[in-house]
Amino acid sequence: MADNARAKRLADLIREVVAKKLQRGIKDPRLGTHITITDTRVTGDLREATVFYTVYGDDEQRAEAAAGLESAKGILRSAVGTAAGVKFTPTLTFIADALPDTAKTIEGLLDKARQSDEKVREVSAGATYAGDADPYKKPDDEDDDEDDTAE
Repeated sequence: MADNARAKRLADLIREVVAKKLQRGIKDPRLGTHITITDTRVTGDLREATVFYTVYGDDEQRAEAAAGLESAKGILRSAVGTAAGVKFTPTLTFIADALPDTAKTIEGLLDKARQSDEKVREVSAGATYAGDADPYKKPDDEDDDEDDTAE
């Protein structure tokens, strides 16, 4: 078993090598500049690496990018092996990162909350308190009550 620091360094190296190779070294038209490598994780035994990526575009472009990455997997693994210099080059698995979709969902929920808060603010704009403005007893009030009961 490798230590976590070594796995982290290898994951960082894989992310950099794959990103550079996608940017400059692969001529596949499906792999344009709209792919971003977001994260890389390596197992503890350094045998498997998971590469997370995002594609800015519609569903068709995402499907094309996934197919392009799958076909370029061998070239990318060779580049990683050359750069890493490890005994066994990890196998690469590409997974589309759900971060942009999650961020859109959260933004939608926050917009709904803002609209709801605005409605509450509008309704409460002309509202008044149900009781007195200051419902708490003050020391002067207690003295008056004691004088009334003493008589």
